[in-house]
Amino acid sequence: MNLSSLGFFRSLRSENKQFAVVGLGRFGRAVSATLHGLGYEVLGVDSDEKRVAQAMSDQIAAHALQLDSTDPSALKQAGVLEFDTVIVAIGNYVEESVITALNLKEGGVPHVVAKASSEIHEKLLKKVGADHVVFPEHEMGCTLARTLTKPSILDRFELDPDNSIVELIVPEEFHGKTIAELQLRSRYGLNLLAVSHDNKFEINPSPNTRLKRGTAAVVIGCNKDINRLPI
Repeated sequence: MNLSSLGFFRSLRSENKQFAVVGLGRFGRAVSATLHGLGYEVLGVDSDEKRVAQAMSDQIAAHALQLDSTDPSALKQAGVLEFDTVIVAIGNYVEESVITALNLKEGGVPHVVAKASSEIHEKLLKKVGADHVVFPEHEMGCTLARTLTKPSILDRFELDPDNSIVELIVPEEFHGKTIAELQLRSRYGLNLLAVSHDNKFEINPSPNTRLKRGTAAVVIGCNKDINRLPI
């Protein structure tokens, strides 16, 4: 996730409780089921009658409709254009995906999130006004690779391609040492933001705080410097 993504997510209204998901394949079903499980009202949309029926049977959405999302009048009549946020989950059909995103933006939908299957697909989606584009398979692949090579990193938030905030397990080499003794800034170019204590995080911990192996810490810095940590 980069800084432009942050701008998009900040623009989402916190009171927004309604989402529409266009495309009920694996990705669309996962998004719909998760939002629905979190208590949000979700409208599922697909051109395939079987997928619509399955969504209702599996209770992954409050409502589900069969319609052609490339038809702007169909979107309008179904009320899809009245939603603040619509997720276009049609990743494998580029033309249908792009036309749907275009219809939604021209119809006045404030926030359109779209799944892309390639860089060209991403460019086309952004050209027609998609506010945020995701690559689920690419992102999952990157996450898996990092997990396999750096299992001590529990979570990562990418600020940009070169810098991140990471939550990591305190390594054996840091056990029993204070934050001041570790000199993370001078040795690694990193800043320590938080350490875990009794299942809670202490933000901006004192330099005299001693770290314990197996607990969690949060650091910010350059990816190259993070990779130099003994983890």
